[in-house]
Order: sequence, then structure tokens, then C-alpha cells
Amino acid sequence: MSLMSKIQSGVVHKPPRLIIYGTHGIGKTTLACGAPAPILVQTEDGAEAIGVDRFPQCTSYEDIMDQLTALIEEEHQFQTLVLDSLDWAEKLVWDYSCRQGGWVSITDPDFGRGYAKATENWQFIADQLQRLRDERGMSIILLAHSQIKRFEDPTSGGYERYQIDLHRGASSLMQEMADAVFFMNWKTVITEEKGGFAKVNKAKGNGQRLIFTEERPAALSKNRFGMPDRIEIPNDPAESWNALSAHIPYFAN
Repeated sequence: MSLMSKIQSGVVHKPPRLIIYGTHGIGKTTLACGAPAPILVQTEDGAEAIGVDRFPQCTSYEDIMDQLTALIEEEHQFQTLVLDSLDWAEKLVWDYSCRQGGWVSITDPDFGRGYAKATENWQFIADQLQRLRDERGMSIILLAHSQIKRFEDPTSGGYERYQIDLHRGASSLMQEMADAVFFMNWKTVITEEKGGFAKVNKAKGNGQRLIFTEERPAALSKNRFGMPDRIEIPNDPAESWNALSAHIPYFAN
């Protein structure tokens, strides 16, 4: 058969691969579990109050791989994989990598070889996630906590910003795989008030949450969907997912 006969045209919307990261307690898990027919792979506890199907909490790297493999190979009706969270999964990846290398700590080997081995093991997780999407048609949502790290920008010098709380090798790998990286944070308003002989800036908030979808100096983000740069997320859990998914073509169509 001629290769010319295999040419495809038009836009194809595949199940998305999303990373949602943000501060503790902001509602990342509740938001993600609003996606269609979710199944939770949990590496930390805290989701017991959410009415969602979930595997037993992973206590080893092997648990993560076994649960992902089961979703690939066994019959089920789940449509969305939610992994909660990447940074707690990293502890299990490091433990497994140390067992492989006979190390006490991931920092024991010289020249970053421990982290390199961990990145190899992260790649196996990424491969399974890709298979879930390609072979089973599942959307992938990876949750993570944020931390403030220094970012060395070669165009303007270094500054601090919110980033995913992962070692840089794992973070780069997962970001490369993802179609979107969303930063979730509280909406704050900075006001200038008098303080003695000087004026001081004070941050105020009303509990409103925002998702940032594009790269900004303050936070790492990206998307391939042409989304608004920020989206307000309602406090009603039933409406949270709809507010986000309305801007993702696969769910909006």
C-alpha cells in the first residue's frame, strides 16, 4: 500500500495528558476526580473523603507499576487515570532505585548517577502512562505539589518562582510528556497600606482559586490547547472540573 494513501488530514483530539500542581490543600485531587470515570492511583493518603474509585495506596515502585499494568491489560470502564501525587511517587522511585544500586541514599553515587537511575525508572512509568492513553484511550492527570525554586533565566538573570516539587530530571521528563502543565493557586490581591512612616504591601484573598495555563515569571505552566492564560475555578466541587475542561478540546467536543 502506498504511503500516500495513509496521509491523514484534519484535527484529531486525543485524550489529554495533564499535570496539575499547586499548594497544599487547594483542591487538586477533588478537581481531577471530577474528570470522566476516574480511577485513582494514590501514593499518598488524603482522598478518603472523595467518592472516587481507587486502588490501595502504593507503598512501593512495584505497586505503581502493577496498578498501571492492570489498567492496561485488564477489562474495566475507567476513562481517566489520576495519579496523586508525583512528588510522593518520587520517594518510591528513589527507594526502588537505591535497592537496585545497593545504595542507602539516592545521593550516594557520584556524578548524579542515583538521580540518573531514578530518571530511567520514571521513564518506565511514563511509558505505561503513554500506553494507557494510546491503547486504552484514557486521559492522564498527574497531580503534584508546588515549591518555590530559583530559576536561572539566561535572558534576565535568576529569580524565584513556583515549580513542580520534583527533582529536575523527573520534572523535565513528565513535562515533556504532558500536553498541559497547570499551576493552581489562590487568587490574591495586593493592596498598599500605611505602616508607620512607610507604606507596605499586603496580600488579601477571598478563597477564590485560579489555574494558570501559560508560562509566566511567577510560575511554570504550559498548554497546547490555546487556553486563556488563567481560569477561575469555582469552589463548588461539581463545577470545578467543568470550568477547566470547557477549554480542553477533547472534553469540550
